[in-house]
Amino acid sequence: MLNQKQIKESENMFLAPYAMKAADTKGRVYKEAEHPYRSAYQRDRDRIVHSAAFRRLEYKTQVFVNHEGDYYRTRLTHTIEVAQIARTIASVLRLNVDLTEAIALAHDLGHTPFGHSGEEALNELMARTGGFNHNLQGLRVVDYLEERYPDFPGLNLTWEVREGIVKHSSAFDRAVKIKELSPNQMPTLETQVVDIADEIAYDNHDLDDGLTSGLIKESDLENLSIWNNINKKIGKSYAKIDGEKRKYLIIRSLIDVQVTDLIQETEGTLNKLKLKSYLEAKKLDRKVVSFSKDMSNLRRPLRAFLMNKLYHHYRVIRMSTKAKRFIKELFQVYVDKPEQLPTETQKRISQDGVKRVVCDYIAGMTDRYALDEYKKLFDPYQKV
Repeated sequence: MLNQKQIKESENMFLAPYAMKAADTKGRVYKEAEHPYRSAYQRDRDRIVHSAAFRRLEYKTQVFVNHEGDYYRTRLTHTIEVAQIARTIASVLRLNVDLTEAIALAHDLGHTPFGHSGEEALNELMARTGGFNHNLQGLRVVDYLEERYPDFPGLNLTWEVREGIVKHSSAFDRAVKIKELSPNQMPTLETQVVDIADEIAYDNHDLDDGLTSGLIKESDLENLSIWNNINKKIGKSYAKIDGEKRKYLIIRSLIDVQVTDLIQETEGTLNKLKLKSYLEAKKLDRKVVSFSKDMSNLRRPLRAFLMNKLYHHYRVIRMSTKAKRFIKELFQVYVDKPEQLPTETQKRISQDGVKRVVCDYIAGMTDRYALDEYKKLFDPYQKV
């Protein structure tokens, strides 16, 4: 049977010197004995997958509100896609795949219902009480709000996974500084991989969902070089392919070309730096994992297109505005009379304050649960 000694020997043999090895973890807040046949990061991954917060991602939105259709990405499908892309990149770069996967699976645990509009609403409501940031909320979830173990609160994850949650950054994600998690150092290379895997996933899958919804049309994409280059290649190879299959092939190819570029560019940077340990990577003044300049230039118009044509589409704005209204009205109702909260939730009020408890409660809701709560509290004919 594989044991801890063999796991550590295997990591030393196969991982690059700049990879974060489980043997070098800074450990957990509450000390635990090592598992007999799982590394620390494998154990973290499993704890995340079995958490209530992870399951709730199934009914939390990416762009489209949950009831708009079953096809569209949810936070759960997005998270799985990020983990798959990140695992591929980490494996090729000889980074720690288990740590990468754990961070990827945890990176959206702090998200509210109704996508970024829910977060914006809670941040406004909590402006005088510490605000709201989904990275910080993700850490709060795994450190405190999850209740699964008798010996400690939260999931008691390793330092490196917790660091990966708060230092996660992208166009929609702002890294936050926590004193105990080395705020002035670069995140691990595994965290950096997750950051860009997240961008690759939501850019291309939001494009897919936007086309499926009809909010954007293929003719709108004709001015995007990254789309046209792949579209022409596919047209030459598959002259008679139907529209739906062609769309899938283009999206798949878009992901592939970006992942390939990222790996090649990062590998070139690593060869130049000749890093001898993960600590050297953390002490750098810039991130190592990155696209080439050419790919960055190709991606920029695509991201601007999605912002203008999809995220700012009037139907998406309507959904977002409506969602903010739901969140704000629910928040006020609970704050005015917190006795309406579940009994177990009320118990935290004396320690955390009513607004933070209400914020936690709403942030943990799925889209459909928030809508059901709204009906129960505001529809006079709805049973409570």
